[in-house]
Amino acid sequence: MRIDVSRMPLVDALKAIACLLIVAHHLSIYGPMSDLAYPLIPGLLDWLREYGRMAVQIFFVVAGFLLAGKLAPLGVPLATNPIPAIKRRYVRLVIPYFAALILAIGCAALARHWMTHDSIPAAPNLFQFLAHVFLLQDLLDQEALSAGVWYVAIDFQLFTLAAFLFWLSGKIEQRHPHLKSTALVLIAGLTMVSLFAFNRNAFWDETALYFFGSYGLGILAYWASGSQRPALWLALLGALAIAALLVDFRDRIAVATAVMLLLGCARQYGILGSCPVPNFLTYLGRISYSIFLVHFPLCLVVNASFFRFLPHEAVTSLFGLVLALCISILGGALFYKWIESRPLADRMRLLLFPAQAGQQQ
Repeated sequence: MRIDVSRMPLVDALKAIACLLIVAHHLSIYGPMSDLAYPLIPGLLDWLREYGRMAVQIFFVVAGFLLAGKLAPLGVPLATNPIPAIKRRYVRLVIPYFAALILAIGCAALARHWMTHDSIPAAPNLFQFLAHVFLLQDLLDQEALSAGVWYVAIDFQLFTLAAFLFWLSGKIEQRHPHLKSTALVLIAGLTMVSLFAFNRNAFWDETALYFFGSYGLGILAYWASGSQRPALWLALLGALAIAALLVDFRDRIAVATAVMLLLGCARQYGILGSCPVPNFLTYLGRISYSIFLVHFPLCLVVNASFFRFLPHEAVTSLFGLVLALCISILGGALFYKWIESRPLADRMRLLLFPAQAGQQQ
């Protein structure tokens, strides 16, 4: 049975919390307002600067969890050809992402007119822009046009890698029918290699291999929670993650482990879709990708506006930080309504992949 994202308020709540933390993290490190407001809330800003970025691990675990429910809910891939799913994922990610890049370039140009600051991206050249469109900017060592665009590229790499592992497992079982649970072996194997090797070496942090530990924990948590002995398999997953932490403690893996166990236990006990969650968190979770895409350029303009037109005071800057957070949420809601979920995106999907337009994203 395929997973129904619309019936999982707990997942929406996790995405909403992670999204707000990422926005707050970026506000704490980019732009002059955080420096000016620092004397008023030093503890909070220090915490956000150090730990706010860990929230991205929530997205990775949730993404893996949802992927398993869509492509291989019983541990067996539903499709034999991964290419259509990869194309759909690319279109799903890139149509709003492309619009956000245009917004980011325009907002950066406006911000450069009002202030000079290291957080403002330079005007892009054609090669840099195309590298972003094809999600290759980090692999090609191109300066990011917006904070967080690296995540979109890594998300697509992770999806592609997992889809090909599912495809490979099917091919292996076709040639060797006596082999079973090949997808489980491949996903678990790469998850372990990532946790114990790739994720401990910053050389790999521009690739899916670095982050597959968290992503794989999400996939495995979905399968474990739907197995005949969910408690046992979730305990084994927890033991695996703890072993990785004992070898090399990393806050990001600790966060991923906690989210993995939360999702697995919630599904095991049937509260994944019935957990009471405030409506505003559910809504924020659904629009979290749009907020994630537009928050940096909008925050950049707010920073530049306050720097150019208002006194450089701590109280004023603190108000600006709160205002930037609110504008990011409002901008994300409008972006979701006009771009991500509505006619423009549908028309572009129909134009690019007419045969797939009616399929589930």
